[in-house]
Amino acid sequence: MQLTNRKIVVSNKEQSFAERIYLPAIFKGMMITASHLFKKSPTINYPEQKRPIANVYRGQHVLKRDENGAERCTSCGMCAVACPAEAITMTSGERKKGEEHLYREEKYAATYEIDMLRCIFCGLCEEACPKEAIFLTDRIVDAGFERKEFVFGKDKLVEKIDQRIDVTKRQTPEVLAFKKIPGLKHNELYDAKKLNKGHKH
Repeated sequence: MQLTNRKIVVSNKEQSFAERIYLPAIFKGMMITASHLFKKSPTINYPEQKRPIANVYRGQHVLKRDENGAERCTSCGMCAVACPAEAITMTSGERKKGEEHLYREEKYAATYEIDMLRCIFCGLCEEACPKEAIFLTDRIVDAGFERKEFVFGKDKLVEKIDQRIDVTKRQTPEVLAFKKIPGLKHNELYDAKKLNKGHKH
C-alpha cells in the first residue's frame, strides 16, 4: 500500500581511495583542533576570576537589616504571594520585650526559606516587599550536590551585621527619596530612649 507520492532516491556513490583511508578527514579535523591552540581560551577560573556583570543582574537574595541592625522583614507574605514559582515560605513570630534591637517591628519572620531550585530570579519579590527587606544581589548561588542544600534559610539570607551588602544599584531614585521623608513609620528606626519614655509608635 502506497502512503505518499514522495520518492527518495538512494545514492550508492563509490568512495575514492582517499575517502576510504580517512586520512584527509583526519587531517582536516587535526587542523581545526590545532587552530584553537592559538586562540584565547574562553574559560575562566571561577571563583578566583569573575566575568563583569550588569548592574541589573539578579542573583542570590538577601534579607536586609536597617541602619541599627534590626531585621526589616515583618513576615507579611507579600513576597510569597508575588512569587510566580511559589519558592518562598515563611512562618511569623511575635517580637518579645527586649528584642527591639533584633526585629524592626512587632511581627517578624521566625523562619524564612527560598527554594533556589524553584526560584526563577524574576525580582517580583523585591518589588512586592513594602519594607525593602528583600533584594536580589549580584552574588551567584553556590553549587551543590543535594536538593536540600538549595533551600536557603535565614542563616544564608539575612545579611551579617559586619558584612553589609550594598543594594543601592537596585533601589530606584523614587525609593531613595521616599526613605528620606521624616515622620513615616516606614522610615523610623528603633530608639530605646523613646520607648523608655513611653513613646507610642
